[in-house]
Amino acid sequence: MRVAMDLTGYQHVRCFAHVLNLASQRALKIAAVTKVLVKVRRISTFFHRSTTGAEALKRNQELLGLPLHKLITDMPVRWNSAYEMISRFLEQQPAVCAALLSPEVRKNVTDCALTENDISSAEEMVEAFRPMLVATNIMCEEKNPTISVVAPLHAQLLRDTTSTEEDSPLVREIKGAINQDLSKRYQSEVEKDLLRMSSALDPRFKSLLFLSPEEVQDTYAKLQSKAAALKEDDPVPCGDVQGDLEEEETCTAKKRKSALVDLLGQTCKKTSYVSTSATSIAEKEIKQYQDAPSLPLTEDPLLWWKSQQHVFPLLSKLAHMHLCIPGTSVAAERVFSTAGDIISAQRSSLTPEHADQLLFLKKNMNI
Repeated sequence: MRVAMDLTGYQHVRCFAHVLNLASQRALKIAAVTKVLVKVRRISTFFHRSTTGAEALKRNQELLGLPLHKLITDMPVRWNSAYEMISRFLEQQPAVCAALLSPEVRKNVTDCALTENDISSAEEMVEAFRPMLVATNIMCEEKNPTISVVAPLHAQLLRDTTSTEEDSPLVREIKGAINQDLSKRYQSEVEKDLLRMSSALDPRFKSLLFLSPEEVQDTYAKLQSKAAALKEDDPVPCGDVQGDLEEEETCTAKKRKSALVDLLGQTCKKTSYVSTSATSIAEKEIKQYQDAPSLPLTEDPLLWWKSQQHVFPLLSKLAHMHLCIPGTSVAAERVFSTAGDIISAQRSSLTPEHADQLLFLKKNMNI
């Protein structure tokens, strides 16, 4: 994809969901994390395959007053499925332990016991991966233009994955792996400029609190240059345009022109507009935009720009250019994950037509 963008001259922006997946997958490969995942996966698989185990689990869920949720088995194509598997296991841990100790289950299961250290490690994993899960869920929202969210989310994740003295060794190792991978992303100046200007054009993040004062000033200076360039390409007369039109209509109505009009008419027409440079117009518009109240995080920035385009004509054009860029190829990744859930090695004999039908039903079941 990157080579295709370079050959066609288009700017390439990394899919942020893919960045999150790579960083999370790196942390999932830590030996201590893999050990817990293997054990929990073995338990989840057993209760999925054993009707006796499933009945014992349900019976203990009812006795303990726990939600009647089934255990989850993770899928390699989705890192967050590992998080969901661990979270569901911790939710159902009392019922799972009771079911494994029941006589009818105990004789059919082997090597499915977890130690106290394993349980503690699972709880620490959920704690360490929670910021990544929240970021992944945000990037999977298809209704919002996500390019403006990438820079603040990336900066926040770097802060959240910085180790502290209170962190356990496992949490510190997970955070270190994620932070090291995230730190390598979006390092080129072209990517930084695009992401920062996109965030500045989002009225929810225009204060750019995740940047230093110098970086904020530099970002808005570049926005001012782009806005001034738009002004020069599409000049709009400034001044009392309505008064000029009324004057022209009055002069047209007169059948005879005075000598003064014949002599100085063109000069007066040229000086009837206020001479204002494109830079000063862009600077004034940016100052007015910065002074305006920030938009709540739950609001849609595109709807805001639609209602404010007459107030900020230059910035609204830049906003339309930047905020239409998706920060993630979420639709494609979601279909790919669904395909990974349905078309596995155990179902390798599925015909293409049958696979398409299953994918269609999976994605449209709630309609």
